[in-house]
Amino acid sequence: RISLSPLAGRGRGEGSRLLAPDKLMAHTSPATLQRARQLRRDQTDAEQRLWRLLRNRQINGLRFRRQFPIGPYFVDFACTTRRLVIELDGSQHMHAAAYDNQRTAFLATKGYKVLRFWDNDVLIHPEEVAEAIRLALR
Repeated sequence: RISLSPLAGRGRGEGSRLLAPDKLMAHTSPATLQRARQLRRDQTDAEQRLWRLLRNRQINGLRFRRQFPIGPYFVDFACTTRRLVIELDGSQHMHAAAYDNQRTAFLATKGYKVLRFWDNDVLIHPEEVAEAIRLALR
């Protein structure tokens, strides 16, 4: 049985200035794009495992992006059409709750719901994590 990260459930909100999903990358700097590429190359084991489940529209036929820049932050995974962000939390997040809360609040102002999972759950129970994502996308 998976357990959501303690920060799960936060981050619901509607932003007043929402960009259409196809316009999100239009204003991204070359440095930001380069950093996103580096983060995609240097994925953690949990990120690699979840990406295998999300890629190629395997969940509800929806496209996910990985290490996607939204404002000043890079989110682990994003479904821009459904405004869902998926964040994977390792042990370092136990000491970074204030920072994570700030990120989640910012993403909520942009209309994103944030779904968080522990890295261990992705590695040990990937199908249950995938099912939780399917449910969040309904």
